[in-house]
Amino acid sequence: MISFYEKYAQEKNFEIIFVSSDNDEESYDEYYKEMPWLKLDFEHSDVKDKLEEKFQVNGIPKLVLIDGKTGEYLCDDARDYIQSKDKTAENFPWKSDAKEEKHKDKDCILL
Repeated sequence: MISFYEKYAQEKNFEIIFVSSDNDEESYDEYYKEMPWLKLDFEHSDVKDKLEEKFQVNGIPKLVLIDGKTGEYLCDDARDYIQSKDKTAENFPWKSDAKEEKHKDKDCILL
């Protein structure tokens, strides 16, 4: 994930925001320390809970893609695209299989 981010974030105009499911801040800090992207601070568990509900997070890791300008939910399987479906971000920003319509020139956020 780090190499994908470092290679494509600027070119494709996206940001990743780490949202943790850790039970304590020490574990959270330890896990996050190598990540080059933004994070939702640990103390904002209320926001994390709302995001989990909104994006139906049933397990971790989960990587969703939303449009940074409109808040439109684009893709709920972004991790699959990074790992196998589109490793070179050629078709970024992605839409989940049920949402195949392509979007261009959008600022995107991965959560």
